Amino acid sequence: MSRAILKDSPNAGIDKSLLKRYMDLPQPEDKIQAKYIWIDGTGEGLRSKTRTLDFIPKDPKELPVWTYDGSSTYQAEGGNSDIYLYPVAIYRDPFRRGNNRLILCETYRPDKTPTESNKRCKANEVMEAVKDQEPWFGIEQEYTFLDFDNRPLGWPKNGFPGPQGPYYCGVGADKVIGREIVEAHYRACLYAGVNIAGTNAEVMPSQWEFQIGPCVGITAGDDLWIARFILHRIAEEYGIIATLDPKPVDGTWNGAGAHTNFSTKAMRAENGISEIEKAIDRLSKKHLRHIQAYDPRGGKDNERRLTGKCETSSIHDFSAGVANRNVSIRIPRGVAEDKKGYLEDRRPSSNCDPYAVTDALVRTCVLNE
Repeated sequence: MSRAILKDSPNAGIDKSLLKRYMDLPQPEDKIQAKYIWIDGTGEGLRSKTRTLDFIPKDPKELPVWTYDGSSTYQAEGGNSDIYLYPVAIYRDPFRRGNNRLILCETYRPDKTPTESNKRCKANEVMEAVKDQEPWFGIEQEYTFLDFDNRPLGWPKNGFPGPQGPYYCGVGADKVIGREIVEAHYRACLYAGVNIAGTNAEVMPSQWEFQIGPCVGITAGDDLWIARFILHRIAEEYGIIATLDPKPVDGTWNGAGAHTNFSTKAMRAENGISEIEKAIDRLSKKHLRHIQAYDPRGGKDNERRLTGKCETSSIHDFSAGVANRNVSIRIPRGVAEDKKGYLEDRRPSSNCDPYAVTDALVRTCVLNE
């Protein structure tokens, strides 16, 4: 049946059971496999390669710096193509298991300056500067499963499913598509050490969401990028594309975002609503700056999504409200009642760089830059 749906997907036709005989081979006790993972020059694509280590790393500083061919990742010219990989975070490997590890890396040019797609470097600096404010983030990552014809998985080839309504948080074969990948991803993230908070089916069929957080500072971006890698890797095994395109289907079908929930210690304290309102006022004065930071093409991707329809605000106007999903910034009902808590920035696109998003929020809301 899967081949009837994924008839053009090479990975869907490969017998995965054959791999087990090799993965069951005993791994030498003095060797582990470390998969180095980084963001490529597109600002949204992920790359990886593996090396053998003779120790189990406990701290990123213990790991060797590595290099790769940046001319093949949109980050360098062929005449000077070596880009450095600096390990910054370690996760358990849910694919190889055992003592094997996933290693998240920052990328640096030959002169040791950050590559253009390395947004983590600046974000980490600002997180360190405000760590006494204890910035918390929770990011809601929406995504869509696609077949190899780039149509949402399970959609009629020459038409459309029934209108939106029954699919959000739905259950049943006529409402939900791809739950196996979602469940595999959830468990793999927990195993890896990602702070994944939950998951649910979204408004458009074949669209899903998972949530990361609450995370303190830079770990929000680290955990989201690794969660994305795990999602793409699992979908690969099924022969399915997991796209982060913010508007995979034109028209009245919902797009995909990465709604970002943000708070500081002062916002979470008694009467913190005043700090939340102050932050919203500062955000209202920096709307364009945030739009430019909230997708990898400076706002061009979000133009297709932020139309003022389908539970979005207009990309051109800043707005805020309580329990309103058609605004730039939403104050949840419970926060308004408790007079403390957090705000939700609904503008970031699903393919945003979370380092750029969290960096912008801190600089505007906390540092008032």
